[in-house]
Amino acid sequence: QVQLVESGGRLVQAGGSLRLSCAASGLTFSSYTMGWFRQAPGKEREFVAAISWADGRAYYADSVKGRFTGSRVNAKNTLYLQMNSLKPEDTAVYYCAATRAPYPRQTNEVNYWGQGTQVTVSS
Repeated sequence: QVQLVESGGRLVQAGGSLRLSCAASGLTFSSYTMGWFRQAPGKEREFVAAISWADGRAYYADSVKGRFTGSRVNAKNTLYLQMNSLKPEDTAVYYCAATRAPYPRQTNEVNYWGQGTQVTVSS
């Protein structure tokens, strides 16, 4: 049984930083692209960042490029998202995602989801 458990979400002021974590179990972690999606109230879930199983390359949505950094530690089955220079528009529930697709950006490419962690950025 695959489990993805996110942590680290909280209320933070604009310009601040947060680090999200995702602990994975029940899958061969190194064989999955691991990523982050987010969903704001009234909006569709959208891609944020991912690290491909194929080449270890991290890639990002344009809206977070240069501010967010994704990383993974395969030995710990853990995925991270370092978020800097946070903006109110980053407010959302952030979901950890696992997929066998090498470079996913769409929700329908995801095989497994976490339960989400709330990030709120105040202005």
